[in-house]
Amino acid sequence: MLNSALVLAAEGKTHNPIIPDISELILGIVAFLILLFILKKYVVPRFEAAYEERAQKIEGGIEKAERAQAEAEEALAKYKAQLHEARSEAAKIRDDARLEAEQIKAELRAEAEAESQRIVAQGQAQLQAQKAQIIAELRADMGRNAVELASRIVGESLEDEARRRGTVDRFLAELETAGASNGAGK
Repeated sequence: MLNSALVLAAEGKTHNPIIPDISELILGIVAFLILLFILKKYVVPRFEAAYEERAQKIEGGIEKAERAQAEAEEALAKYKAQLHEARSEAAKIRDDARLEAEQIKAELRAEAEAESQRIVAQGQAQLQAQKAQIIAELRADMGRNAVELASRIVGESLEDEARRRGTVDRFLAELETAGASNGAGK
């Protein structure tokens, strides 16, 4: 450095370090213009293409998001409609089941009532049959007893079947008539 300062001092020119030399200034301007041309020709179009691509991706992403949002809203509306339809169908099924249960109850009640009436009728028929059998047995017993007593009283044998049956029937008819007139008089 000292040498360059001596060389400058020897030449007699004092150079201001703040102001560049004209050749350096021209060289700097030419280099700047070349750099500006290269940037404008090659770098800026790539940046613009990347910017445009990114902008399109962002716009595409926004459109895609909007479409997805619309599809989601449509799916939600369909889901709500299906849910409403399923709930109304479930309510209808419950109502139908209730009606069917009521019908089944009514049918079972009717069947049970018919069965109970049949059982009661059958019981009454059995009672009537047993009553008729008991009455027949009592008549036979009473007939034998009456024939036996009458034989003792009358002193003749009432062993003859036809005579005995006629006597027993007459006696029972008189008893029934007497019982009916006593029952009517009360």
